[in-house]
Amino acid sequence: MEAIRFIVDTLLWLLTLAFMLRLLFQWVRADFRDPVADAIVRVTNWLIMPLRRLLPPIGKIDTATVLAVLLAAAAHTEALLALAGVPLADPLQFARITLVELAETILKIYLFALLLYWITSFVSPGAYAPGVRLLAQLCEPVLRLVRRVIPSVGQLDLSFLWLSIAIVALLILLR
Repeated sequence: MEAIRFIVDTLLWLLTLAFMLRLLFQWVRADFRDPVADAIVRVTNWLIMPLRRLLPPIGKIDTATVLAVLLAAAAHTEALLALAGVPLADPLQFARITLVELAETILKIYLFALLLYWITSFVSPGAYAPGVRLLAQLCEPVLRLVRRVIPSVGQLDLSFLWLSIAIVALLILLR
């Protein structure tokens, strides 16, 4: 039973992750010609395209992608509760669990993206590799906000460190 729970948890988490990445890439206006972003679009189009026919965007918010993220997260929560034998009685508790899961997913995406972006800045600064520019487009808007509050120390940019500490603290608070 543990193996089934692991497989279901992993597959539904990856599905939620794919929809969440697509939404984050849309919000930061990432270049969807990047191979990684293109793969995310291809993996998520099966649900996004039919939803777009039903739900028009509201301003710059793609409501179809937002709904897909919520549906995937709700399916993940429901499957985990069902496999654990917990009956779904309280819709507010279900919504809280789902929203906390989404918040954790966003924070983990940014923590992992920051780590990769930081490592690639040392390994291949200025070089082209699929996904590196995408990481910059995802991380730089948030890093710029931190740099406004906490400036660099000489030539040393500690915004990665401070943002990572803040994200881990938020992840601890969510638990």
